[in-house]
Amino acid sequence: MELDTFLHNLHFDQEKIFPPDWQVDWEDGPLPYKLYRGLPVIPLNTEKPLSLKRGDTHQKPSLEELGHFLWYVYGLTQYSQTAINLGTDENDVMVAQSKRRYVPSGGALYPSELYVYVNLEGAPNGVYHYDAAHHRLVLLREGNYDSYLSRSLGNGYDISSSFCTVFVSTMFWKNFYKYNNFSYRLQGLDAGVLIGQTLEVAEQIGFSSRVCYQFLDLAINHLLGLSEQEESVYAVIPLALHQPIHYVDHENNRDIVFATELCREIPMLKHVYFNKSKRVLDYPMLRKLTEASRMETTESFVKIMKNKSEKLSLSAEMLFLPLTDHLSYDFASVCRERHSLDSDFVLGNVSQIQLSTLLKETFSFSYQNDLDETEGQIETRFSLYGSFYNVEGVPNGTYSYDNSSHALRRINQGDYRQLLHFGLTMPNVNLFQVPLCMHVVGDKDYNKEKLGYRGYRIQQLEAGILVQRLLLVSGALGMGGHPLLGFDVNQCDELYRINSKGKTSLIKIPVGTYRPRAWLKGSLRS
Repeated sequence: MELDTFLHNLHFDQEKIFPPDWQVDWEDGPLPYKLYRGLPVIPLNTEKPLSLKRGDTHQKPSLEELGHFLWYVYGLTQYSQTAINLGTDENDVMVAQSKRRYVPSGGALYPSELYVYVNLEGAPNGVYHYDAAHHRLVLLREGNYDSYLSRSLGNGYDISSSFCTVFVSTMFWKNFYKYNNFSYRLQGLDAGVLIGQTLEVAEQIGFSSRVCYQFLDLAINHLLGLSEQEESVYAVIPLALHQPIHYVDHENNRDIVFATELCREIPMLKHVYFNKSKRVLDYPMLRKLTEASRMETTESFVKIMKNKSEKLSLSAEMLFLPLTDHLSYDFASVCRERHSLDSDFVLGNVSQIQLSTLLKETFSFSYQNDLDETEGQIETRFSLYGSFYNVEGVPNGTYSYDNSSHALRRINQGDYRQLLHFGLTMPNVNLFQVPLCMHVVGDKDYNKEKLGYRGYRIQQLEAGILVQRLLLVSGALGMGGHPLLGFDVNQCDELYRINSKGKTSLIKIPVGTYRPRAWLKGSLRS
């Protein structure tokens, strides 16, 4: 199958990407975390703080502070058991068990892994894997690799001024075993919400951050000792204190760096890790897309122009939302309460103030990245659309949101809950009980002309960042959400009338109030 056809089906015709005889081998599933064997480890403090506070900006963070940061980003936070009814018989019940984290993940499989390159007291300089299962660092490669890493990123950043660089990777088998080829779309969004959580936790603690989507893949994977056939880095995030991490243009940027040449500078790592699966199937389409998305030389790095956001025309169809104060909330408390809602939604009233705050705060952040020359406003590449029901002062219908004027443009009037519910490919959420059904909308062409197939991956990553922001804000407002990919994209694009605009719905996020879930859960915080 051609890659363009595959990506089209992945988004618009999902049934075509699954083999007709596909069956999940539940007994042979992999662990939701990576376990290295026989390597030096540095235990991190297991006493995690109940809240996050800004540290001393005049000195490097301690190893303990780095541990708190990693735990709030991707640590194991909770163990839960949920009873699931399989039929009408009261004894026909299955107990689902999961180890949860503060970020959502498709099927709670967590295909992403975290690595860090650190320059801190209390730990040798080098590259580490964050072992979430034991809350510790596993030393993969000791030494100073500032120059190597800087060149892998195009020589535009002073890595020596960063106390830590975070690497977000994807292990393909960790959710391919369940979702087959559909896992490629899931993996990008999973990594995206993890990047979003990384940015939020960094902001809470007072770290500056910058997300690098463009880097020499072979060189970065080689530094971490990853086999690109099994796992690949999706984003590199330097962290620093004192000042934002800006791109610096100097003579070295004009030197073209090749990944293959960098790889020769340091030896190959051959570490052993535990998977649990006895039979790992091949995933040729994921491998082909990984190869097609690879950047072999810094000459491939590009900047993309700022898109012209859709402006609302003054008409009777416009609804200006009330201005609200900046939303202040306890970040750690919201993280503890967040979970993906299924049958927990309960239809309730949503005030216009709540809707206004949700939309404004979702877009009220910026983040430094290597894609454009803006201050990182994510709304230059994405929009929020929604189907609203039972919202005070907002007639039932579908709307697009314009952040610049803080207003809604009505597209259709009416109750569309039934249409959207029957458009779910797996109706695990009752949309009749949901007042706000949000959709993240982006360009169909995913900047392919400049970024090639890497553009699709980057689009999923950025959409995930926006989703995580939306989930945190909804939690702060006393509501919850559930990111969904199993929906009829063509139906939604037609409903929002965006087909002719070159736009498409990337992900659906039902948002609303909910009842307490009947489950057993225990905190994994000491």
